[in-house]
Amino acid sequence: MHSPLAIGILVLAFLGRPQSSLEDLAERAAAEDPAFAAAAIEALRAAGPEGLAAFVAVHRAELASPGTRVAAAIDAIGMQKDNYASRLYWFTDLAHAHARAAAEGKPILSLRLLGNLHEELSCANSRFFRTVLYADPEVAGFLRDNFVLHWQSERPVPKITIDMGDGRSIVRTITGNSIHYVLAADGRVVDGIPGLYGARAFLERLGDARDAAAGDASSAFHERRLAEIELEWRNDLAQAGIDLGALPGPTAATAGEDTGAAAAALRAFGKSKVEAPVLGAMSVAAEELLSRATSDEAWSRIAALHAGGAKLSQASIRLLRNKTLGAEAANRLAGSKALVENPLVRTVAAFERSIAEDTVRNEYRFHAAIHRWLLATPDVRLETLNDRVYAELFLTPRSDPWLGLVPVDTYSALDRGGVVE
Repeated sequence: MHSPLAIGILVLAFLGRPQSSLEDLAERAAAEDPAFAAAAIEALRAAGPEGLAAFVAVHRAELASPGTRVAAAIDAIGMQKDNYASRLYWFTDLAHAHARAAAEGKPILSLRLLGNLHEELSCANSRFFRTVLYADPEVAGFLRDNFVLHWQSERPVPKITIDMGDGRSIVRTITGNSIHYVLAADGRVVDGIPGLYGARAFLERLGDARDAAAGDASSAFHERRLAEIELEWRNDLAQAGIDLGALPGPTAATAGEDTGAAAAALRAFGKSKVEAPVLGAMSVAAEELLSRATSDEAWSRIAALHAGGAKLSQASIRLLRNKTLGAEAANRLAGSKALVENPLVRTVAAFERSIAEDTVRNEYRFHAAIHRWLLATPDVRLETLNDRVYAELFLTPRSDPWLGLVPVDTYSALDRGGVVE
């Protein structure tokens, strides 16, 4: 096993040398000797996105159906599980991401998640991001061209093991949510895109935030998006055949007007009370009325209107097959008549319906709240906003070490409620 000193010497030796040296490292990164490969992987990781690009160039043919060593190497270089399908480089130090963003004049896309993005058992939403979003070639290309990528773990992800009693077991994660923050190169919080979106809607939101990061009119951006969300939500309810009844008409935009006199203490997400300015761009009161008109059945009907935007790319479907069947079995199935009849077709269809519903719920409820918060406090610190998101939107505040899984008023008939510390 190489010592940290040996790895450091290798990194320094190669970082100052020409691109061909990165290509040499890329060859070594998939070597059979784990210690030899680890040193090369560490050097490529230290080289940044250029190190990942060198690995992709050398192993491009193998990445179509990677073996264990190649898949493990690209995961470690880019710090993302299943990175053979995405080929993205993620910083895990925000200061390093800021330095890169300043050098390239790009905004930062900073992911917060439970667990770690390069591990199989990160929280469910981050796993879905790897399939639905990062594996989509159009999304991955847009991310590479327009953002510096960064992720940070909010806390470890809770896991549950179900022992079937006959040697078989199931290991899953429970609870947890993720959010993508868009930060200007100077660190200003531009937007927060909460939870899972379909690829098309995600690209639209990323494009909006990228443009807003390049300008200074953040208040106009948030007011515009709030007004658009209200109109889109109302139109969707009407198209879904939901009677709006006595709901008032949409609020007219009031950009530039004095909003200081109009404020009310109204319910925000997570059953908490906040004070929020009643702006022309969808007030909290208007959102309350629309929410009451949107039952679970209505959300499903609205989601059906957006089914086209939730379709998985072929690359995402390939990754889903590989994760479900294993790469070898998926390759045998590809192109055969059995693929049409395979139950995975139904799995994809059900997953796409779920993506469509997540998209509209997250945009109309959670994202609207974040726009409103950023409109009220445009200079908010990232950590302050993130604490509020996890407490009020995701309902997993840092103050609760058990993530709501140990209700204080529920009897379990177990010693100490089954809690082990």
